[in-house]
Amino acid sequence: MDLSGTVALVTGASSGIGEATARALADEGCEVVLAARRETRLETIANEIGRERAHPVPTDVTKESEIEALVEETTETFGGIDVLVASAGVLVMEPTAEQSRADLRRQVEVNLLGLMNVTHAVLPSMLDSGGGDIVAISSMNARNPAGGVYSATKFGVNGFCRGLRKEVSDAGVRVTTLMPGPVVTEMRDWEDWDGRALDPSEVAAAVVFAVTRPDHVTLLEFPVHSTDMVSQ
Repeated sequence: MDLSGTVALVTGASSGIGEATARALADEGCEVVLAARRETRLETIANEIGRERAHPVPTDVTKESEIEALVEETTETFGGIDVLVASAGVLVMEPTAEQSRADLRRQVEVNLLGLMNVTHAVLPSMLDSGGGDIVAISSMNARNPAGGVYSATKFGVNGFCRGLRKEVSDAGVRVTTLMPGPVVTEMRDWEDWDGRALDPSEVAAAVVFAVTRPDHVTLLEFPVHSTDMVSQ
């Protein structure tokens, strides 16, 4: 599937997987809307990609009014949304007992509710146009939990996508869940990691692969791991 002329909305686009995915989709010919909280960072990335391809819209996915404004601006400017990549996420490394309740809420609000709310806001445009791609960035922790709260949010992402897939597949909306292993991002300190973590661009390549499959091909839940993770 050729992505030229399609419109992609990427959350969490100011760094990590979201940034790499926005760059990769723009390289494939997409008009890319960059959504994240850090306006200055979004402006820099958009300038580097090129304003003919990249359009920054500062957005906090925990605020429904900002989500509505993001989707409204995107659909009014470009006529619709063909691809949603829900990549915004936060991770608190401390054990559950050492986290504050604000930490717990923040992870649920961003990782799960934020993803659900953005998806809910985008769906009408996709259903009206006869289809689209929703790619949710989950985690290997959805299958192999390593931390109570973060893992719970990613279990939730997988469950939401499984149910949503059944609801919208007949309408031409394809739902893909990517579950990366460790990825070098701002989310954690990598000095104590003794394996080979993925580069964000490697996950971005998996996103591009997923959304360029023929219309009748769906990847469902797609693990993306480095080879040393597979051997463990």
